Amino acid sequence: MSSNSSDARIVEADRSAAGPDRRGAIALRNVSQTYGQGAGAVTAVGPVDLDIPPGEFLVLVGASGCGKSTLLRLIAGFESATVGDVEVSGGRPLPGITSGVVFQQPRLFPWKTVGGNVDLALRYARVPKDRRAARRDELLARVGLDDTADRRIWEISGGQQQRVAIARALAAETSLLLLDEPFAALDALTRERLQEDLRSVSADLGRTNVFVTHSADEAAFLGSRIVVLTRRPGRVALDIPSPLPRAGVSADELRGSPEYAALRAEVGAAVKEAAAA
Repeated sequence: MSSNSSDARIVEADRSAAGPDRRGAIALRNVSQTYGQGAGAVTAVGPVDLDIPPGEFLVLVGASGCGKSTLLRLIAGFESATVGDVEVSGGRPLPGITSGVVFQQPRLFPWKTVGGNVDLALRYARVPKDRRAARRDELLARVGLDDTADRRIWEISGGQQQRVAIARALAAETSLLLLDEPFAALDALTRERLQEDLRSVSADLGRTNVFVTHSADEAAFLGSRIVVLTRRPGRVALDIPSPLPRAGVSADELRGSPEYAALRAEVGAAVKEAAAA
């Protein structure tokens, strides 16, 4: 039996024990992460305690170097915490099994087509071969890339490549999606469009999302809950729910509302204060 297959069974057992209402739930208990040893040791983040319920869109925001991406890697299972415990869906996080991950750069396979990149993710997600084409087309349509399956990666724009990366992350039907500054390298217009698409997709799918950014604008627009981290070692400086509606209002109306302006100002002020403290 492969290790991935064994890991998948462990996760399913953990989820069954935790109950279906815990799928996608995240718990961080007294978590700290230190790199190096002795006099050269650096604590990047912690201690941090967070409970993230299923279906929440949590945005981690703070200045560069405050430990946002470190927390995301711990939740993804790419690293193990130096101190404390991280749980996802009631069990330990396992890379590629308990969550889908979207990075700042798309990290696509350039020798494959758009559809080939998504097909590969579907194969790793153990989607039956006879269902992959329909599932691939559904995912590409969901991120606004209808009729692009046969195009080469170099034939599409940077924004479209990031859409492919999101579709690929959604291919594994995990209850958790992790996004590490996925729109940071894009122009402002493309970035806003993808923010709108992601907000819509997350509402439709009901997954738990953890999104890393240094932008107060992005945090206010996307998050159902916003956590601001202090400068290194990152600790929670602000943890607030968003008062903004998740549906029933257009992106332009939302961005033009006084509630959005107030939330953006509160988050921006907290980020500046936390970075200076």
